[in-house]
Amino acid sequence: MPLIIISGYPSSGKTHRANQLVDFFSQKIKDSTDPKISRLKLHHISDQTLGLSRDVYHSARPEKDARAAESSAIKRVLTRDDIVIADGLNYIKGFRYQLYCEAKAVQTPSCVLRVGTPVEKCREINKKLLDDPAVDGGYLEEDFENLVFRYEEPNGMTRWDSPLFVVAHDDETPSLDQIWDAMVGNDGKAKVVRPNAATVLKPATEQNYLYELDKTTSDIVSHITAWQKDHPGEDGGEVSIPDAEQVVELPASSVSLPQLQRIRRQFITLNRQHNLSKARVRETFIDYLNDTFQNA
Repeated sequence: MPLIIISGYPSSGKTHRANQLVDFFSQKIKDSTDPKISRLKLHHISDQTLGLSRDVYHSARPEKDARAAESSAIKRVLTRDDIVIADGLNYIKGFRYQLYCEAKAVQTPSCVLRVGTPVEKCREINKKLLDDPAVDGGYLEEDFENLVFRYEEPNGMTRWDSPLFVVAHDDETPSLDQIWDAMVGNDGKAKVVRPNAATVLKPATEQNYLYELDKTTSDIVSHITAWQKDHPGEDGGEVSIPDAEQVVELPASSVSLPQLQRIRRQFITLNRQHNLSKARVRETFIDYLNDTFQNA
């Protein structure tokens, strides 16, 4: 079932909106006579449920580990019979894209709920939280300003941020009925999303498939690395891959070998149970690279 990604500035009221969603969805499931709906399970995942301190946003490494913890928690419970509310900053578009891909991999819809509290109001709320020792909340001023500066606002024109619902600070509730209809529906039919070729899993039947998967992706990474060495200082560029119809469209900044290897490992993990021809592995990996570069 669906993944609802909540996004907003720090201290914007994201958890309050998440709790409104939890209450509304729980009641809808409880009141339904449709067995397909009544069997749904609801999961609310946040920094608090994961035991993560707001101090993780003070430096890059702990923050990266926190995002990995959130992603892992979502993946563990995301199925066609589970509704997952990802209550976090989710301010990086690349991370929202990653969550979108996870939902698409299990053929379930996703959406983004943007908590549209203005920065000045968030700053005011955050200061009150910091000044009140009786409450658990608030970000250090330096961390707050840094997170606001780095916030990448969801864009409903992109597929990974769509459908996009925005709730203003002075709205009593989000568009609860519209979110339910978009994610679960009211016709009794489960909403199924067709996965990308790069995320769908199929049983592997070719004995040498894993070898070809490893070798083909490794060859493409080597080809990209060699091209970048031959074109020092160039921003972006198109890399032609032997025996491939498509080209790899590099981003404006150069891509390091560790970055390429990380993308390659992600692709192999997603596709190790495929049954693709060698040529199809090549084209699908190029698609995956271009998609990743475009949304980084």
